[in-house]
Amino acid sequence: MMKTAELTLSQEWDKTFPKSDKVNHSKLTFVNHFGITLAADMYVPKNVTGKLPAIAVSGPFGACKEQSSGLYAQEMAERGFLTIAFDPSFTGESGGFPRAMHSPDIDVEDFQAAVDFLSCCELVDPERIGIIGICGWGGMALQTACVDTRIKATVTSTMYDMSRVAGNGYFDAADSREARKAAREAINAQRTEDYRNGSYQSAGGVVDPLPEDAPFFVKDYYNYYKTGRGYHPRSLNSNDGWAASAGTSLMNTRLFTYAGEIDSAVLMIHGEKAHSCYLSRDTFRLLKGDNKELMIIPGAVHTDLYDRKDIIPFDRIQRFFEEHLK
Repeated sequence: MMKTAELTLSQEWDKTFPKSDKVNHSKLTFVNHFGITLAADMYVPKNVTGKLPAIAVSGPFGACKEQSSGLYAQEMAERGFLTIAFDPSFTGESGGFPRAMHSPDIDVEDFQAAVDFLSCCELVDPERIGIIGICGWGGMALQTACVDTRIKATVTSTMYDMSRVAGNGYFDAADSREARKAAREAINAQRTEDYRNGSYQSAGGVVDPLPEDAPFFVKDYYNYYKTGRGYHPRSLNSNDGWAASAGTSLMNTRLFTYAGEIDSAVLMIHGEKAHSCYLSRDTFRLLKGDNKELMIIPGAVHTDLYDRKDIIPFDRIQRFFEEHLK
């Protein structure tokens, strides 16, 4: 029998975005197939009747539900969808030990567990469930769509293929046998050190203080995670980051093996000026069918799609889900 652990959830409004008076908000938990209890915020549009279409949201990679995913969830609830924004295993208010760890297998399971919950929620029409993944969780959302046929529509926003970055480095700059060997040696040396010390070394979140010569994409992350715009005390990226050895399995994984077999609808959104745009452009080429769309936002950078409501194409996202969750 699946059991849900008791989690201590904040009852105050501690989001990085203002609370909407158009939706009802509540906290909830659900359990995944690894027995980890996940924490989520649920947003339900006010004054609605009947069973609703539903959307599960998560991301960015190393963020928490009080940041970008919660903003997306609340916005989509204002537009008529029941939504949940959840913290992945080992992060935020969700369970799982040790902390600040991850696995692509568990990441996908977390999204599937969210679909489990929504499929059994009495307010939801189980035939009308979609998901939204932001940044690294955009990649995990698409990977989940490869395997979960209950998902009728998927939106990825400013997507990262974390497996490609782990194996090839940023911009594929470390795509060589020698570079991968050096990375493996470093991470395995760290595993030995962690075991010897009996604790896991933190990799550090977004660099702080920000070097003057930092690349633009590092400055972009800093301007979100390390300032009043997006900082949150439970966000890994805003603070100490993932465990340094957390990427061990991701280095030996490749996402999207069966992406060409996704029958359900997919909308991939990316900023034209985002350093990561190549990841969405290349991944989109793997998809098949006339229900797939790549939307490039002119002039937008990576984190613009985290919280810039004047840039995030919520009208298009709404029409996409209305069409495919009808």
